[in-house]
Amino acid sequence: MTAVDAYRSLHSSFRWQVPADFNIGEACCGRWARETPDAIAIRHEREDGTRRTCSYRQLQARSRRLAAALQRLGVRRGDRVAIVMAQRIETAVAHIALHQLGAVAMPLSVLFGPEALEFRLQDSEACVAIGDEASIAALRAVRPQCPALASLIAVGAAAAGPGEVDWDALLQQDEAGFVPVTTHAADPAILIYTSGTTGPPKGALLPQRALIGNLSGFVASQNWFPRRDEVFWSPADWAWTGGLMDALLPTLYFGREIVAYQGRFGPEKAFELMARYGVTNTFLFPTALKAMMKAVPSPRGRYALRLRSVMSAGEAVGDAVFAWCREQLGITVNEMFGQTEINYVVGNCTEFLDADGRAQPGWPARPGSMGRAYPGHRVAVLDDDGRECPRGTPGDVAVHCRDVHGDPDPVFFLGYWRNDGATRAKFTGDPDDSWCRTGDTALMDDDGYLWYQGRSDDVFKAAGYRIGPSEIENCLVKHPAVVNAAVVPKPDSERGALVKAYVVLAPGVVGDAALIEELQAHVKGRLAPYEYPKEIEFIDALPMTTTGKVQRRVLRLQEEERARASGFLPKLAR
Repeated sequence: MTAVDAYRSLHSSFRWQVPADFNIGEACCGRWARETPDAIAIRHEREDGTRRTCSYRQLQARSRRLAAALQRLGVRRGDRVAIVMAQRIETAVAHIALHQLGAVAMPLSVLFGPEALEFRLQDSEACVAIGDEASIAALRAVRPQCPALASLIAVGAAAAGPGEVDWDALLQQDEAGFVPVTTHAADPAILIYTSGTTGPPKGALLPQRALIGNLSGFVASQNWFPRRDEVFWSPADWAWTGGLMDALLPTLYFGREIVAYQGRFGPEKAFELMARYGVTNTFLFPTALKAMMKAVPSPRGRYALRLRSVMSAGEAVGDAVFAWCREQLGITVNEMFGQTEINYVVGNCTEFLDADGRAQPGWPARPGSMGRAYPGHRVAVLDDDGRECPRGTPGDVAVHCRDVHGDPDPVFFLGYWRNDGATRAKFTGDPDDSWCRTGDTALMDDDGYLWYQGRSDDVFKAAGYRIGPSEIENCLVKHPAVVNAAVVPKPDSERGALVKAYVVLAPGVVGDAALIEELQAHVKGRLAPYEYPKEIEFIDALPMTTTGKVQRRVLRLQEEERARASGFLPKLAR
């Protein structure tokens, strides 16, 4: 069977199996606590080297005690509870407990400052917030402005203060009388706020069934997970879709082991963790892979790695990193594309297992491509009028609410929290026969592979040419002096806009006029003449979301403000 035939066969034979009743807590913990109670669920390591483990039996016992305690605190079915903790065992316990209680888990990053926390806590009307030493101070600062926030639970080194509840004390209480609720697959389960790359963050409400909708992509992007002795680790924050739905929950769903590292990401540390815990599967952002490539060019000479698959998402990996993964890790990285509202819809799969359990080639990854639609998802590229674009023509990536068989796709979010207008704007067509627009621009080739061009508002025109930033950024990163790069339009009186690159240099490299010319020549020799950056500005670090995405919007607005200050653009109305 050819790769093309294998892909078509997987798509045509795949059918969603979504039960009427489904609960993430039961699927990811309860059943394993009965079937494989002593299997390790989580291995936790702190930055100071402290290590702990948690079996599925322990995860279930702690989750039930917490659920019972939260019930006594007044948490009811459908209530929103904020989880503001790093990767740690308590974070997983909180998620499982809330699902077994029928409440809505609202993960928030420990990197959020008071303003970001206040907005989300107020908007969601969360009744409880659970925070550790990294977030408790910010939670305390905003609690007076959040009248719905009845209880604040302090975890770990964050000792409970006046009017707060101690986590350890809660878990010492008896669970007597607590009975996990039965939830429908369509019931709300998780409220995740978008990263706000294109405007104010919106709360995407995910149903219990969304986890099922993620599984085909997770299995495929990890080369048919699970196989034998999988150990998963990712630096992706469990407060975001990438960490929660692409790492923690699907790993637990399959009853496997996940590593939780509570500390700052570092390229050497990433390799150390993967070697120490025998990590077989991982999800690494392109920015992480770029840093690892630059810091440790030949990792297999320094680390004993057991890696079998690497998934990457958030930005385009680019052929430089793609080639490094193949040559130095011995792995073809599987790129994936999704977003908070509809995760895991497009990507690659290097290898899959057939009905007899034999490894077969998947659909081969093409360097620079996002991949193809995963089984169970119907994907197209649409123009402004909602029509499918001809192959090779850029447009808006969209996902249909029904799969190729006409069955509802369970990956979809329920809508934006208390924002019906934004929910309607996300879809094109009849509610029961609609396309969900991602806001990302790509083109689809004749074989169904998607090629990322950038966020719809990241793509721009310069001198009449349509410019997608990712290709230029990838070209710049191939230069040994460059660690990372972001390309944005700079307003220009003659061309309308010119191509400008913000560049982060490798340690010890001096950014001067000679290097600018060298980088410009580097791009000129590889891409179209109109694509090379007419201007390059060296910067210590690019503005990033906590999910690892470059915030080109911040740099674009900065260029527009500079143009206004110089008198080229009109001032904004006050």
